[in-house]
Amino acid sequence: MITPTNGLVITEDTTLAPGVYFLPNGITIASDNLTLDGNGAVLVGQKQQGCGLTLFNQKQVTVKNLGLQGYYHGIYANRCDFLTITGCTIRHTGEIRANTIFLDIWRPADKPYGGAIYLRDVRNSTLSQNDLQHQMNGLLSYHCRQLRVVENNASYNSGFGFHLYETSDSLFQDNVADYCCRYEPRGEKKGHLGADAAAFLLVYGSSRNLFRRNLARLSGDGFFLAGLPPEADQVVGCDFNEFEENDASYSPNIGFEATFSRRNVYRNNTANFCNYGFWLGFSREFILEDNEIRRNHSAGVAVENGFGMQVRRNRFYQNRHGVLLWSRFVQQFSRVVPENDTSRAWLIEANQFIGNEKAIRIAANQDHGTAPLSPGTPATPKPFSHVIRLNDIQKSQIGVDLHKVINTVLEGNRWVGNGRNVVEKE
Repeated sequence: MITPTNGLVITEDTTLAPGVYFLPNGITIASDNLTLDGNGAVLVGQKQQGCGLTLFNQKQVTVKNLGLQGYYHGIYANRCDFLTITGCTIRHTGEIRANTIFLDIWRPADKPYGGAIYLRDVRNSTLSQNDLQHQMNGLLSYHCRQLRVVENNASYNSGFGFHLYETSDSLFQDNVADYCCRYEPRGEKKGHLGADAAAFLLVYGSSRNLFRRNLARLSGDGFFLAGLPPEADQVVGCDFNEFEENDASYSPNIGFEATFSRRNVYRNNTANFCNYGFWLGFSREFILEDNEIRRNHSAGVAVENGFGMQVRRNRFYQNRHGVLLWSRFVQQFSRVVPENDTSRAWLIEANQFIGNEKAIRIAANQDHGTAPLSPGTPATPKPFSHVIRLNDIQKSQIGVDLHKVINTVLEGNRWVGNGRNVVEKE
């Protein structure tokens, strides 16, 4: 057992003496195949600068039971393999003051925000049972592969609970990231609640990840996937991800957002009491099945210019719109994703719609699916080839609302107590 000193370099199995230590330069692990047991010791930095624990190019290292606070990054790991971080408590890392800026979700690895744990080019590693609450960001992962992130708590952060930037082939299970939110003022009485804060953020091709049984409630967005960087001329989608049994309820914005991405699967999730339960604009070939989608202010599922989607066996209760699909012309997007020129080829099957104002609305040339576009906006092709079958549609003002669409198939649906079952406008 040793007493940690400022700038300590660790090269063998080490257990720290319990206590609180002011170490503005932190400590460094400089060898492979070792364990650092913090043993409850707390390392304290100065003015949210520097790193509490640094690892570079290490393998087979375990860090456990360590407390860190007051650094820009609590743990900084670059080019490490088979790293384990478990049972650590990290607080008060680098943070941009709340109620100020709208966040930049595209910040690269060499200009990161502060956070509890920063991983860059880390492979085959495990983060478990860490407490990453009450700062700006919990986990920042850049260019990582095969992470196992389980039973961590990154709640009450003003940025991102768990951040993935080109991070793929990983498991995120049984984590909590509630109330990851912030506010951006926009004048004396206006502002944006959320400001792109999110419980889980995925950008730049973060793909083939599995998210299971995570809590992401009351966050700016619950799960936010973005596939088109600003000013980009090509999509870098977050594709082939699976979301199972997660809860992203109570977002002031969107429970599950995924734009410019493909073939993600959402199964047995909960998206209640948000503005939008799911927003999947300009995406394709998603599967949504067996989700609970209840009392969302604008829509349960909202998709602009999406195609090839399957929506099956979901429960839509008391939303303004259950499923809201529409087309809109956007010049930049028409160049980048010309195939996403309208809404088409959807299967909406065996869902239960109860008490929604409109169970299903499909419309051409709309703003957010409900309002006309500005005069002079070019028209898109009409939405087409939607199959709506075997759904239970009850107690809606309008069951199915079709606005300038073609080749819609309605078959085998059950209609009970609706104001009007079907409305069509050419």
